[in-house]
Amino acid sequence: MPIAHNLDFVELARYEGNGGGGGRVRLLKDLSMSITDRDVLLVEDVVDTGLTLNYLAKTLALRNPRSLAAVTLLDRPYRRMVEDIPVRYVGFTVPDEFFVGYGFDLDGTWRNLPDLRLVQLTV
Repeated sequence: MPIAHNLDFVELARYEGNGGGGGRVRLLKDLSMSITDRDVLLVEDVVDTGLTLNYLAKTLALRNPRSLAAVTLLDRPYRRMVEDIPVRYVGFTVPDEFFVGYGFDLDGTWRNLPDLRLVQLTV
């Protein structure tokens, strides 16, 4: 980014609650800096159901950022379970298929491929 900025990281985990229901999200690692009165851009690899991003956006909104938006490389808007998530920038809208490469992996392999590739999973 050609503007002054800071990077920080959060770590979230999704787990299935009692009786299913889409699971719950838990914050494992919080931000190390304040976002009060700052413009915040959440960077996601894939936005699917939106449950995790919704949890994070609502949690961070309580900290009074000036603005809050999200960017994702891959988006699957047809799988959304929540609609009010702040996805402002989308690289690609993709089908409900599995991709590897460019940082995405399958069981720890193919992460290092220089481009995205579709994997045909067999059951």
